[in-house]
Amino acid sequence: MKELLETYFNYLAVEKRASRHTLEAYSRDLLCFSLFMAGREREGAETVTPEDVMAFISDLRGGGLSANSVNRSLAAICGFYKFLLKQGYAVVSPVDRLVQGKTWMRLPDVLSPQDMNRLLAQPDLSHPAFIRDAAILELMYAAGLRVSELVNLTMNSINWQAGYVVVMGKGRKERIVPVGRPSYDLLRRYVEEGRNGLIKGKSTNFLFLNKSGRLFSRQGLWKLVKKYARLAGLDDNVHPHTFRHTFATHLLEGGADLRAVQVMLGHADISTTQIYTHVTRERLKAVHKKYHPRS
Repeated sequence: MKELLETYFNYLAVEKRASRHTLEAYSRDLLCFSLFMAGREREGAETVTPEDVMAFISDLRGGGLSANSVNRSLAAICGFYKFLLKQGYAVVSPVDRLVQGKTWMRLPDVLSPQDMNRLLAQPDLSHPAFIRDAAILELMYAAGLRVSELVNLTMNSINWQAGYVVVMGKGRKERIVPVGRPSYDLLRRYVEEGRNGLIKGKSTNFLFLNKSGRLFSRQGLWKLVKKYARLAGLDDNVHPHTFRHTFATHLLEGGADLRAVQVMLGHADISTTQIYTHVTRERLKAVHKKYHPRS
């Protein structure tokens, strides 16, 4: 099974052009699956039975994993066996008749316009790193970027004449997202003042840099958001993806077309974008309940 997993991971990386984040997640899930099957003396992928897979899923659930995490593991196994069938490495899949457990739809965390404005106002712009922080926060809200998309932006990603950012999304798919004047102005100030104070003589084309002049990391972005959320007096649940959720929700609440929001988010399927219509409906219900005399 180990050799087949290596072949599959190479297929995901080269042919499917999966992101590093996707590869890491699939690797963790499938290596756990492989070790579990080795413990049941299932050395070959073709020897795994539906009962073995169910035992693995039960073990994950017994370990306290959430339904979403269990479903992700099952999806990884399904993808692996789909590949084996397609390539002729297996003639039957042990997961064909298994159905992913139903997960309750959890509405994404969204900030109000007032809370978002308060968060964006926290960096004081008195230091190159603070200018960078302000530019990052504004751009995340202005363009709804994923963490990996933001940290991998380069100097060539910003079209200064037209006022948009070129984003490399999942599956190496490129998309264009407009940015508003506040984000545009802060990005220009960061490039002209903040970035020059961080680069420290190094040669790099990445847009956002850390204090050592190197690529700003995913972990650094999480810490940055947590820091300014605390300063703004906001809930601890605020994280980088909150900006993406808020971006989409505020667009739809402002009257944006669902298809346009799908394109800007880089969703392959519009059903993924439709989660945000549920958010707006929940808000309408809350307003009705609060203000209608017969609610």
